[in-house]
Amino acid sequence: MKKAVLFEKLEKSKVRCLACCHRCIIAPEKVGICGVRKNISGELFLLVYGLVAAEHIDPIEKKPLYHFLPNSKTYSIGTVGCNFKCPWCQNFDISQVSKLEKQSRIFGNKRKPEEIVEAAVESGCKSIAYTYNEPAIFSEFVKDTATLAKKQGLCNVLVTNGYFTPESLHYLDRLIDAVNVDLKFFSGQGYTSYCGAKVKNILENIRFFHDSGVHVEVTTPIIPGVNDSQNELKKIASFIASIDKNIPWHISRFFPMYKMQDKPITPISTLKLAEKIGSGLGLKNIYIGNV
Repeated sequence: MKKAVLFEKLEKSKVRCLACCHRCIIAPEKVGICGVRKNISGELFLLVYGLVAAEHIDPIEKKPLYHFLPNSKTYSIGTVGCNFKCPWCQNFDISQVSKLEKQSRIFGNKRKPEEIVEAAVESGCKSIAYTYNEPAIFSEFVKDTATLAKKQGLCNVLVTNGYFTPESLHYLDRLIDAVNVDLKFFSGQGYTSYCGAKVKNILENIRFFHDSGVHVEVTTPIIPGVNDSQNELKKIASFIASIDKNIPWHISRFFPMYKMQDKPITPISTLKLAEKIGSGLGLKNIYIGNV
């Protein structure tokens, strides 16, 4: 646990968290939506600072990043907690556990930023990926680790739902080299209903990353009956193409998971249709994944 930086004090010992676009107003002894940023006596603390719940050496392509340091290894870390509530989450066992009121759990192996960077260097990794859960919610831990990583010649990668605030993006300025943003919907209703978020912020951040010179790739998990309509896929692909037709688009196959066990596995034909739609709109790098 460590005192957070991304917050502002309010009246009656409340605080406003600035890590993600929820901008939670948190009363004393309460936590934000993510379950890991807590108001303690009028100060905001990051409960998962230095607590790594998942830690692996991965191929960079697994993030997925296909056009950034290809064929290299990345040192992947994540904590518990998330600011979204996606019912299909593949990592729900760490992303959602911090929100369980009756059995809220904050856990992980104690790891200092220095230890993470040292392990990444020793293992021959070219980068550190902040992944598995949402890195925006542990931005302070990301910054301390990423700063040291840069000094050792390592790159920094965010695998994110894209819900950073302008304040948190500024906080991480010049530290992030590549991102994969999960763009689950183009419709605002989809994000509101399934994720508890607003699509506008995510679209703005994808454009911001690209315009800032950060390498950007986008992933869309295609879920039958949820976001697989031709109109939805066309709008997602059109948006990506409007920024840069070279941005890789990863079309990810859905498998029943977590609270969404009632949906079928995404048909290959749907993935092929999405690929055709994207190609027709000029996207040059489309990849079908999770097949």
